[in-house]
Amino acid sequence: MNRLSLLVVGLSILAVGCGDSSSPTAPSQGTTTTSTFTVPLSSANEVPAITNADAGSTGTATIALTVTRDDSGTIASATANVQISVTGFPAGTSVTDAHIHNGSAGSNAGIYVSAGLASGELALTNGSGSVAKNGINVPADRAAAILSNPAGHYFNVHTALNPAGAIRGQLGAAVVNPGTGVPY
Repeated sequence: MNRLSLLVVGLSILAVGCGDSSSPTAPSQGTTTTSTFTVPLSSANEVPAITNADAGSTGTATIALTVTRDDSGTIASATANVQISVTGFPAGTSVTDAHIHNGSAGSNAGIYVSAGLASGELALTNGSGSVAKNGINVPADRAAAILSNPAGHYFNVHTALNPAGAIRGQLGAAVVNPGTGVPY
């Protein structure tokens, strides 16, 4: 009987020792990554191609899309920084807006993500210029769509002469820097 009592006491101590007495753990911060898209822009890429005074204009849009994912890998938030450089426009051209659209090459589609460019913010006194827009909020579902199919999205720059778009380019493969959030 002594052995049985000793066994019961020992098992009781073991059960107490195995109880959950740990303090709660802090929630995970998730992961942040930045994907950078460098998009060559051309008036010939517009649908239909531009044939007026903006024809022959070109540029580059660099889009740094930063996403934060939760522990399950789902995008919780996203922002974009956009650098736009254009050239070859007639002197005095005023850029009216710039956007990411969800459309494949050869098709037109609605605005997906606005760069938030105000009309006249990029005035092309000599037909060239650049502007940066940072901290653009991107809905999580749209960021996921862009990352999963960049070629299904295009960036274009609009002018007063071509309000539907003057120069355009499809997004392509991105350069991604996991962890630091800094494009490379």
